Amino acid sequence: MNQEIERRRTFAIISHPDAGKTTLTEKLLLFGGQIQVAGAVKSNKIKKTATSDWMEIEKQRGISVTTSVMEFDYQGYKVNILDTPGHQDFAEDTFRTLTAVDSAIIVVDSAKGVETQTRKLMTVCRMRKTPVIIYINKMDREGRDPFDLLDELEEELQIKVRPLSWPINQGMRFKGVYNIFENNLNLFTPDKQKVTEKVSVDIDSEELDAKVGEADAAKLREDLELVDGVYPEFDKESYLNAQVAPVFFGSALNNFGVQEMLDCFVQIAPCPRPVLAEERTVSPEEPKFSGFIFKITANIDPNHRSCIAFCKVCSGRFVRNAPYLHVRNGKTVRFSSPTQFMAQRKETIDEAWPGDIVGLPDNGIFKIGDTLTEGELLHYRGLPSFSPEMFKYIENADPMKTKQLEKGINQLMDEGVAQLFVNQFNGRKIIGTVGQLQFEVIQYRLENEYNARCRWEPISLYKACWVECEPGYESELEMFKKRKYQYMAKDKEGRDVFLADSGYVLTMAQQDFEHIRFHFTSEF
Repeated sequence: MNQEIERRRTFAIISHPDAGKTTLTEKLLLFGGQIQVAGAVKSNKIKKTATSDWMEIEKQRGISVTTSVMEFDYQGYKVNILDTPGHQDFAEDTFRTLTAVDSAIIVVDSAKGVETQTRKLMTVCRMRKTPVIIYINKMDREGRDPFDLLDELEEELQIKVRPLSWPINQGMRFKGVYNIFENNLNLFTPDKQKVTEKVSVDIDSEELDAKVGEADAAKLREDLELVDGVYPEFDKESYLNAQVAPVFFGSALNNFGVQEMLDCFVQIAPCPRPVLAEERTVSPEEPKFSGFIFKITANIDPNHRSCIAFCKVCSGRFVRNAPYLHVRNGKTVRFSSPTQFMAQRKETIDEAWPGDIVGLPDNGIFKIGDTLTEGELLHYRGLPSFSPEMFKYIENADPMKTKQLEKGINQLMDEGVAQLFVNQFNGRKIIGTVGQLQFEVIQYRLENEYNARCRWEPISLYKACWVECEPGYESELEMFKKRKYQYMAKDKEGRDVFLADSGYVLTMAQQDFEHIRFHFTSEF
């Protein structure tokens, strides 16, 4: 069992939109032998779209709106990749995904440097002490000086960095990368489908001058001396403790610098680690199976209308058809067709090990954050829903399709795409999201996947927060609910939610009702 755990590498690819996450994922799959030709996110010549962007809306817009799960074998290791959406409107999906991985790769655009979304995601990695590797992408375009980029990474992401490869020029003059980790030179030839040649060169030999030209060779020697002088030796332990981030340079679109990073990654990245549950710490080596649901996707296959729950295996061995306890329901469940993924393609498996992501067919029994065990009552925490910032009334645009609309809204809310509140005053349904784009995605998916049409009506609200009272002050809560009757709603679980229409109203309510607690995430 230990061997199986040792060879697992489960990681997420995260970054600001358009830094090149999906393109990088595509190239990793190319090296893993899972695909023969890499697809492109935006391209007129290459008709194949990226493997991980399988939803119709993703192909049209050229953005990822949901996390895709993919796995492949590489040099004896089993690699599980989760390609996450970069767009801030889908950040919640990304935050949840980070609870299911052991390490992360952050993609940074060489011209733009560190951007807002990258900072936010890094904060989550720091909180969870997740080790990160940084890949500086788009070196074949004019960008910023590598040393300036490294300084900015240290300052903005609050982590020490150590380059493990170094670029020779950039943009039109980009010649390649010197691999510090393996001490060899990779020469750059722009090609989106093939892989570049590697040359073993001694850094002080004349052969280097012949390969890249005298001026570039001299600059490379100077830069490498400076790198060794400024940055401490690379130490695997400090990377695993999330104190140092190794940095690689390359161009994912042109297959460049990707394999070098992958080779280094499988050697240094952590295998599955112990996971903290509410009751105790669970070690991957334990013989009994346990795992948690971190994501639910409806309609992976439009012909079947099925929901799939993604389960991260935390300990023991998951076996097909074995009885497992669904902790929240207290019921025993069996799975006859658990699957493993290649984005949308999936195949049935007989067993899975810690670190693997298993797709379980879901007929409405799962919620995000549910735990499965072999009988022990465990609760894995850390999968919150955030308090939404944007609100609209959702109305049925086609009365003949009421059932389809109901089913569609329920399944999409279970996915955690957005949150549904029912106003107690007029019984109307309100959808709350973190960003504007989610309303478009919901409308699009209702129409295309459920054949139901909806229309949005404006509502002016500032924030939704969950309310509960301290023990013994139930009468104060009743009084609060009477006074704010028009602004009270229930969420999907039937919990009380207060819809504040302005920041001032919320502050006043907090002052007037001292014994009522206002929560801004759904975990309390």
